[in-house]
Amino acid sequence: MKIMVETSARHVHVSEEHLAALFGEGATLTHKKDLSQPGQFAAEERVTVVGPKGEMKNVSILGPTRPKTQVELSRTDTRKLGFDAPIRESGDLAGSPGCKLIGPKGEVEISEGVIVAKRHAHMNPEQAAAFGVKDKQVIWIRLEEGGRTLIFGDVVARVNPAYEQAVHIDTDEANAAGLSGTVEGEVLLSL
Repeated sequence: MKIMVETSARHVHVSEEHLAALFGEGATLTHKKDLSQPGQFAAEERVTVVGPKGEMKNVSILGPTRPKTQVELSRTDTRKLGFDAPIRESGDLAGSPGCKLIGPKGEVEISEGVIVAKRHAHMNPEQAAAFGVKDKQVIWIRLEEGGRTLIFGDVVARVNPAYEQAVHIDTDEANAAGLSGTVEGEVLLSL
């Protein structure tokens, strides 16, 4: 019942409209590195995220573009920038705070979209069946790394044919577990 656990650092997903506003008309995201999820990639392009208490430069953009722009930060990042951002699944943006994004060709204000990403496990249907997990089921992940054992509860299973199995936690969570990179975790359906 092992699964890869990755740290998902702060990043931005941009819409086509905002990509053009930030990087110029006709801009496209430049592929830098593949991510674990098929078709997903880290882009060369970066932006500055501006909050009520400051700004964070060189924040990565992940591609491809999305229907709505969103900013995923750790709780530490949100405190530093002055956001009271909710913990949410990606795409669940209603009622979240907005921010300013600055690119080399312009800036945009989003009225909502700043979240702390809820830890989650990607799986395709075959992988989910092997784990005995259904879409949106809450599972636990046990990590034993560097002499430190930690169990993360409230991990949402996200099942989709386009996914490959991987758990995503943010940098605060990775630091709490003493992780220094991608590791293996154990899926626990309950304690």
